[in-house]
Amino acid sequence: MTQKLLQANQYIEKNASSINQEYRNQFHLMAPLGWINDPNGFVFFRGEYHLFYQYNPYDSIWGPMHWGHAKSKDLIHWEHLPVALAPGEDYDKNGCFSGSAIEKDGKLYLLYTGHNVEEESTRQVQCLAVSEDGVNFEKYAGNPVIDERQLSGVATSDDFRDPKVFRREDYYYTVVAAKTADNRGQILLFRSEDMLEWQFYSVLLEGEAHQGIMWECPDLFRLDGEDVLIISPIQMKAEGLSYRNISSAVAFIGQMDWEKGEFHPDNYHEIDGGLDFYAPQTCENDRGERIMVAWMQLWERLMPTNELGHGWAGSMSLPRKLAVVDKHLIQEPVAGLYENVKLEEKLLDKEIENQTFELKNQVCDQQYLSLELDVSEAENIQLEYAKGSNTGMLLSYDVASQMVTVSREKAGHVITGAEEGGLGARSIKVPPQNHKLKLQMVRDTSSLEVFLNGGKTMSFTFFEKEKGKDIALTVTGKAKLSLEGGEVNR
Repeated sequence: MTQKLLQANQYIEKNASSINQEYRNQFHLMAPLGWINDPNGFVFFRGEYHLFYQYNPYDSIWGPMHWGHAKSKDLIHWEHLPVALAPGEDYDKNGCFSGSAIEKDGKLYLLYTGHNVEEESTRQVQCLAVSEDGVNFEKYAGNPVIDERQLSGVATSDDFRDPKVFRREDYYYTVVAAKTADNRGQILLFRSEDMLEWQFYSVLLEGEAHQGIMWECPDLFRLDGEDVLIISPIQMKAEGLSYRNISSAVAFIGQMDWEKGEFHPDNYHEIDGGLDFYAPQTCENDRGERIMVAWMQLWERLMPTNELGHGWAGSMSLPRKLAVVDKHLIQEPVAGLYENVKLEEKLLDKEIENQTFELKNQVCDQQYLSLELDVSEAENIQLEYAKGSNTGMLLSYDVASQMVTVSREKAGHVITGAEEGGLGARSIKVPPQNHKLKLQMVRDTSSLEVFLNGGKTMSFTFFEKEKGKDIALTVTGKAKLSLEGGEVNR
């Protein structure tokens, strides 16, 4: 273990117990302390899920990026492992930026971006680290493995990052984020026979001017007969997508031309309709299921746990199982969630007409709720969750417009930042199915994720000043409601 890795792990061991636990999630992966952002190296290895992440153990703000590391059997209960990577070499001395993982010959390989800043010049290159046991990693002596040699005439190394590696037939491939000379998103494809020697293969896809100035964290995979390219664009315009985030996460659905190395999209759409979802990464497990996890936060905002001096900031989302239906990416909670829910008897099963119905003391910090509504005779439905005297998360559904709105404006600490349109609420269109709206809500202390008809999702963080314990349902018109749920075993 290098001196910088040893220093980071000793610091965590000494200081992790001193952080404020008030808003800590319990079954979402979080760092022991400090700052966390993008998920990295999400992989199924030797019967367990391994998830790495961008990590600054020394402060609750972004800083010199390490790779934190944890593993899980069910994606609900996580075991922290030693920090896997620390900056320090000439090629990564200012940060071990995002990347991915793959198993090869029984070993675990990490492909990551080395970040280096000299005066006002930035250099980003792709590097390897290898582990025999999946815990202790050694950087490859031949790093970097992809740099200016392969980029000549294609792109520059000042914005060149986030390799996602995979195997197809006899080759290893990686997609890497870059940008064009006129500041448009660009995804590059590289190929290798052995993971050590890489060649430029193609420009996979370029964005148009309104699609953002940089496409971060690409991920390319095949699912349900379609090819899927996930990206996280910076400053993508709102055209037709109702963005209110300065950055977002988008899925392109289409087909790959492997002979030319070109991706031909049929459509693209936002992956999550909430305010806190970025840099998703996927892995395939031993059952052939495609699982996705994201950073449950966004850039350009003040984070309450840092502002309050709690000693940490950031969390991963609940992992989601993916499918493609009608050329759209759909999501559902992973099976591990349901296996760890203690279902109670139905909390509510009745018809409500032009009234408010309250359920007292039915909210807990780790909770799963499933709500089904027959909206055929309704105009508007409001669900107040974690309701207190003047606090709570508000979910509403307007039947005529088919818009679901989730607001955290009264949920506690105000979250401010550079986003357009504010950071209090977002709305997405969700058509009913057979006159019914079905939703699942997953709450973990300071997060709320909503899964809706058609596999749509909305992810939010919220930081209560007052603990709300009640649920209130208000119906304008008439609706049949069925509500069940229970506490999640952490």
